[in-house]
Amino acid sequence: MSTDTPQSLLLPEGTASAVMPTVVDQVALARLYGEPLFAMPSDLYIPPDALEVFLEAFEGPLDLLLYLIRKQNFNILDIPMAGVTRQYLSYVDEIRQRNLELAAEYLLMAAMLIEIKSRMLLPPKRAPEGEEAEDPRAELVRRLLEYEQMKLASMQLNQLPHFGRDFIKAEVYIEQSLQPRFPDVNLDELQSAWRDILQRARLVQHHKISREELSVREHMTIVLKHLQGRKFVEFEHLFDPSLGVPVLVVTFIALLELAKETLIEITQAEAFAPIYVRLAYTPN
Repeated sequence: MSTDTPQSLLLPEGTASAVMPTVVDQVALARLYGEPLFAMPSDLYIPPDALEVFLEAFEGPLDLLLYLIRKQNFNILDIPMAGVTRQYLSYVDEIRQRNLELAAEYLLMAAMLIEIKSRMLLPPKRAPEGEEAEDPRAELVRRLLEYEQMKLASMQLNQLPHFGRDFIKAEVYIEQSLQPRFPDVNLDELQSAWRDILQRARLVQHHKISREELSVREHMTIVLKHLQGRKFVEFEHLFDPSLGVPVLVVTFIALLELAKETLIEITQAEAFAPIYVRLAYTPN
């Protein structure tokens, strides 16, 4: 990051002793390695860089050039190249004495400004009829306008709330219940248990064609009565294969509807363990 013209604030020679009294009511001016110091050392040397004050900070040559233009309210579409180049070169001469590596990119922009100024002094090239002659400053103006847009956009983004700077994420610790929580039943395991029931039903089914109307609500009531007063009931014990496949299907649909309405809980202690059904727990 580069900086604007630095100004050095140095004490004139011979004024150190005048400003700093040797002894003030026998109070030490400072302590050096734990020992009181009542007088300024005669060989004290203050390096020039110690008291430098940097007034402005710039992100690069375009930032400095834009600063010089906006500070003096110049029209960016009609830049007075002579005045801007003169001020720019004075800044570059100042930083060249302190940081040659930093001045390299600024010297490149200075060469571009001098080239533009020299092209403006030459007669303009002939342009086709109906077209205006090309302005040597056009490319520089385009770069300055694009840079200013990006700079304003970055400032607007920086004004938005930042996580860790303007706000922090709230975290609340919730103590877990001590009651054991059974793992949820996998859908594949439920399908496998249902297939086993269907296979058993086919072994005892009768080949009798009849039409029977079955009510899901009625079987939901039957399942609830079967679970009433019991802690756990095995999934298989809720089905009676002797009643046939239609009754088994309706009973299974009734179980799904009860689970959907959170009236029952289907649990399993571990993988491949028997599946149990119980009434849903309702706090008093």
